[in-house]
Amino acid sequence: MNFPTQLIQLRKARGLTQQQMADAVGIHVNQIKRYEAGTTQPTLEALVKVAKALHISLDDLVFGENQRGPGEDLKLQFEAVSELDDDDKLIIREVLEGLIVKYQAKRWSRLSNMSAPKAAKG
Repeated sequence: MNFPTQLIQLRKARGLTQQQMADAVGIHVNQIKRYEAGTTQPTLEALVKVAKALHISLDDLVFGENQRGPGEDLKLQFEAVSELDDDDKLIIREVLEGLIVKYQAKRWSRLSNMSAPKAAKG
């Protein structure tokens, strides 16, 4: 779901008009209308104010349902991990962090190789 649609749904779910929302956020109603029309994007500061006015997290405001978090293929594994004792969770966390760092290093290496200037032939 895109941000304008998400904002409209959250505002209406709380029974707020655009004017009430603007008053709660501390901005002009025309700005709320622009956000909802998708003609402008709010700044980070404005997003924080909107989230506070709606009493939700930034994630709930910006991301639609199931846009963050593990995919269905990993949810069961993470649920199982959450049942482990703290020492085992620490080990799994360290393994995951190591794999993520390894993946990011490979990705950055590929990107830098792609953007590096070719050696002149001669």
